[in-house]
Amino acid sequence: MKINYNFDEIIDREGTNSISYEGWKKVLLGKGNKKGSLFKESDYIRLWIADMDFATPPEIIEAIKQRLDRKILGYSAVFDSEYYSILRDWFLKRYQWEINLKDLVISPGVVPALNRLVGLLTTEYDGVLINTPSYEPFKTAADINKRRVFYSRLLHTQGRYEIDFEDFIDQLNDKDKNIRLFILCNPHNPTGRVWTEEELRKIGETCLERNIWIISDEIHSDILRKNEKHIPLAKLFPNSKRIITCTAPSKTFNLAGNLMSHIFIPDKAIRDQWKALHFDLLSPLSIEAVKAAYGKCENWLEQVNEYIDDNFLFLDEQLKDYLPEVKFIIPESTYLAWINISPYLQNIRNDDLSQHFAEKAGVIVDGGSKFVGNSEGYIRLNIACPRSVLAEGLKRIFKVLLHNV
Repeated sequence: MKINYNFDEIIDREGTNSISYEGWKKVLLGKGNKKGSLFKESDYIRLWIADMDFATPPEIIEAIKQRLDRKILGYSAVFDSEYYSILRDWFLKRYQWEINLKDLVISPGVVPALNRLVGLLTTEYDGVLINTPSYEPFKTAADINKRRVFYSRLLHTQGRYEIDFEDFIDQLNDKDKNIRLFILCNPHNPTGRVWTEEELRKIGETCLERNIWIISDEIHSDILRKNEKHIPLAKLFPNSKRIITCTAPSKTFNLAGNLMSHIFIPDKAIRDQWKALHFDLLSPLSIEAVKAAYGKCENWLEQVNEYIDDNFLFLDEQLKDYLPEVKFIIPESTYLAWINISPYLQNIRNDDLSQHFAEKAGVIVDGGSKFVGNSEGYIRLNIACPRSVLAEGLKRIFKVLLHNV
């Protein structure tokens, strides 16, 4: 029997140690709300960090409860062959990608994996290339490993972001930069681009013929608009050992706090170094959650994607009605809206739009300054929330931009 899920439910996250709800001042604003605020903590609308405000699928909650009924939460790892079968079947069914389970290591998240991998794949004299705008932890992973990081700006043509392959190749050929690693976001955060097979092949061929490593962050691959198709980069280059794929159920099933990501490292020497350096014990509850997610929650995913699609349509209509000069196109993937509001910023400082909207609107958004570069005048909204919450957040944002209050 098909279950119909309620994505309009308002869930109280106060007192849950949620970064989204309780940690936003420290994470997003550093020292907090510098000038104070007119809003009580409970009045803020949070449209920023990329976890959903929808209930985690009930099938996952039930699986965790059943595991708790076993009464012991001891040291745990994955010894269950069913776990690997469920994982293999998911990638094969949805992406026609035959994963090699021998390549698999488990990480507490994709960001920790990036931090670990940059140090394994490069030396202190090597450069790392990323596209901008960029998910900031890509840059941070290079910075904390004391690697030089270089930027190739995405081209914005008629509302669609594209890779500037001329610049991309020029940078890879620059011997002074000595770029040995490219970090790809596939699909792309924050723009929501789903890269085509042609684009992915050109990326792969360009890097691999120069012996450049590729880390492909594919964490958003399951959140797709209708009729869009995600292609794993490694699927196109099955014989390459230099493509590392980062995946996770966290974005897909609202499991960011579950701390289990699947990293596929086909190069045995690198994989062995990872295992020697990082022995990650696993939560028994997390193991059961992942099995339930990939094994029982495809129906939930289809319904949440439909709801997110409708939220994007609502957002697009609202922007056209109230802020007709903004530049926005519904993204091909993710639940993140990348909106150029620069026509309405004449009298607003845009160096910290997160701070501005927190103070003036009581809405928590990610300002463009959080995305490394090529992002001035943009905000990123997380619209994976009940439509009533999105509507109120937009109403407040519009008031600030239209009336400068």
